[in-house]
Amino acid sequence: MEFLCYHRDRPGSLPLRDELLQDHWSYMDRYAKEMIARGPTLADDGGAPTGSVHIVDLPDPAAARAFAFEEPGYQAGVYRDVLLRRWRNLLGRTMWDFPGGRTGGNRYLVLGLGSGEAADPAVPADRDELIAYGPLLSDDGAAWLGTAVLLRAPDPAAARAVLTADRYTTVEVHPWQFGGRPS
Repeated sequence: MEFLCYHRDRPGSLPLRDELLQDHWSYMDRYAKEMIARGPTLADDGGAPTGSVHIVDLPDPAAARAFAFEEPGYQAGVYRDVLLRRWRNLLGRTMWDFPGGRTGGNRYLVLGLGSGEAADPAVPADRDELIAYGPLLSDDGAAWLGTAVLLRAPDPAAARAVLTADRYTTVEVHPWQFGGRPS
């Protein structure tokens, strides 16, 4: 089962986040084989981190909760909240398989939250700029709760346009970068 986990930073927690960076990476190293995508969201100016995205393939919702809530930054109070949802990998690849590579261009996390009939259930025809794409689902996989996308786009408005207008209660667009230990 695939899950999207988005830890949102608590205001003023950057010094603590920086202090725990090696612990965070060591913790994530334990999930290297299960990782589909990862990386920080950033302030609109591309500067300070504002959150941390991880898309992982884990056995069940209990394992996903353990992954999210045992993370060292969460345990220490870096994050103000956590969005944890089942997710379905409609591209069938990891971020490391993205043909556009790790650098170049602007990258975004787009979260469209909703309920009811699924919006955007299929991968858009123009998929060349998509890094990860799929629906957010309830723990049992039966209810659609939104869509999550990682993509390369010229600007936030173009990133937002990947989701159908007026089909979501809320749409968030966050600057995002490929994560992991620096090479």
